Amino acid sequence: MKGRVYTIDGIDVLFVKSKRAKGVNISIRPFKGVKVSVPYFVTFKYALKITNQRIDWITKNLKKIKSSENGLTKFNLNTTFKTRNHFLKIIQIESKEIKYSICKNETIVYIPINYDINSELAQNEIRKAIEETWRKEAKEILPNRINYLAKKHGLNYQNIRIKNTKSRWGSCSYKNNINLSLHLMRLPDYLIDYVILHELVHTKIKNHSKDFWAMLEEVSFQSKKHDKELKNYRIGIY
Repeated sequence: MKGRVYTIDGIDVLFVKSKRAKGVNISIRPFKGVKVSVPYFVTFKYALKITNQRIDWITKNLKKIKSSENGLTKFNLNTTFKTRNHFLKIIQIESKEIKYSICKNETIVYIPINYDINSELAQNEIRKAIEETWRKEAKEILPNRINYLAKKHGLNYQNIRIKNTKSRWGSCSYKNNINLSLHLMRLPDYLIDYVILHELVHTKIKNHSKDFWAMLEEVSFQSKKHDKELKNYRIGIY
């Protein structure tokens, strides 16, 4: 990714030109730091000025992100970790690359003996194996669940897709196509149902108006309680 790095109040900020950006957009992501997307018709000098004006917001949210990073599991050979239906097993073998397999009730990650398991590469590959396990589980569970809930409440959708989204649990398009995050597999069943019902209600009401929340409460019950509880989970932080 081409761009320029400026240091603002001791914080390294990556500025990149973006064809999709309609304005100066500041984003902060775990382990990726601060990035500013700049439209081609805007100069870096102007974007830097805007970013300087928001340095207090950046500092505040960067602290939150750092706190989330500390919540990540550091995987090793003795780590106990379980997805919904699979136990994680990490073993070291004679190999040139990291591999993994998803079996009946195990996800096995094979790390070459000469690899440092604490390295970013190894940790990322272990997470990849876990997320592919969640994807497999999600494909086995979520389509049937959304079909059941849609029929129960008389709501219709077009298609369902399982994605590795880490910014939201689900979404509903204007054509009533529903996307669900594979990270839903980390949630208890009643919160999975809440997210699904949230998106199904969007097939009728495309906003978060009072009518939307009223309808969601009719079909899910305790929607405010569940919405509050859902905020305790961070997508991608496990």
